[in-house]
Amino acid sequence: MARLETPRPVRGTQDMLGGTPDAFQERFAHVVAAFDRVRRLYGFQRVEVPVFEATAVFARSLGESTDVVSKEMYTFEDRGGDSITLRPEFTAGISRAYITEGWQQYAPLKVATHGPLFRYERPQKGRFRQFHQLDAEIIGAGEPGADVELLVMGDQLLRELRIEGVTLTLNTLGDAESREAWRAALIAHFEAHRGDLSEDSVERLAKNPLRILDSKDSRDRPIADSAPDIDAYLTDAARSFFDKVTSGLDAAGVAWERNARLVRGLDYYRHTAFEFVTDRLGAQGTVLGGGRYDGLIENLGGPATPAVGWAAGIERLAMLVDAPEVEKPSVVLIPMGEAAEARATGIIADLRRAGIACDMGYRGNMKKRMQRANASGAGWAIILGDDELARGEAAVRNLGTGEQQAVSLDALVGTVTAL
Repeated sequence: MARLETPRPVRGTQDMLGGTPDAFQERFAHVVAAFDRVRRLYGFQRVEVPVFEATAVFARSLGESTDVVSKEMYTFEDRGGDSITLRPEFTAGISRAYITEGWQQYAPLKVATHGPLFRYERPQKGRFRQFHQLDAEIIGAGEPGADVELLVMGDQLLRELRIEGVTLTLNTLGDAESREAWRAALIAHFEAHRGDLSEDSVERLAKNPLRILDSKDSRDRPIADSAPDIDAYLTDAARSFFDKVTSGLDAAGVAWERNARLVRGLDYYRHTAFEFVTDRLGAQGTVLGGGRYDGLIENLGGPATPAVGWAAGIERLAMLVDAPEVEKPSVVLIPMGEAAEARATGIIADLRRAGIACDMGYRGNMKKRMQRANASGAGWAIILGDDELARGEAAVRNLGTGEQQAVSLDALVGTVTAL
């Protein structure tokens, strides 16, 4: 019979095993645990949303002309004939839930989540087709204080993870009036240089001219760099909003830099746009980013609702953190013989129920089991054989000093708990 070929993992996905030399799974889990600690400190409730949505949720929120919608989404028709898309980001699904699940009654609502997302793009360092993000949103708060809280929260997360060399870059997109005036000025500027723009930017000029400002094409850079800044078009209200955000960051001790070329192309983005960037990941330098999207929920058919949020790539953050100490068992059980193994099964269950991390091997002679116990990093070994069983006791050995004591089986859990 011919041997079946083993299926290969899908390109752009990854498998993670704990306890390996690169410790990536431990670093990944460390990032998630830090995020959960910080979001609790800030009063953000955990929220869960489906891993797939009706395609219209993402098409309307991200824009039909964006690369994500036109090139990167995993979209399929289900058996009922509906167009379904695996989520490429969190905000659209959370906004849809805010409308359909009646979450307006809880506004202002502070929510956070994390999990897998899916985009069909070229895999590269820190970027996968199934990737994972942290996400935090404040929905129903139009005050600049909400922007400040989210930015300080992001800064604290990076501090908790001890990630250095990250810079918060910040810009304002103004209110609707400011943005429209700036957009008209940009179109006039880029139209005057249409013949020198890249093909992609000529296409963006008709659909999404702000995106030309962050083009990486060398043909576009001189034109984008000479484009007018938004500052000349800010209304007094928009300027005041941005001033309150920056003064709030100053008061909280969060360093920031202005980046007048930092944009969000879709029309429902307003006011604050931000990215925490690093040069430690090559060209893909953003580790946490977001902004204010006051028009998105209305764009999805809900009421006019201010909102601001950010997302951070777990894989990228995991690449920047030191490997945490791997959790080790406190105790290893070493039973010798069938009777001892049967009794040890009950002992290890009682120890675990008492909150003691412990392990027990399934095979091997005494020497091999002791070698594995020492290699595990455990502090103690409980040795149980026929002689110990006959006396109603177990030998408890300090794996650091080699000292050993006999302990009654009835008192074993209490004794080990007190060690």
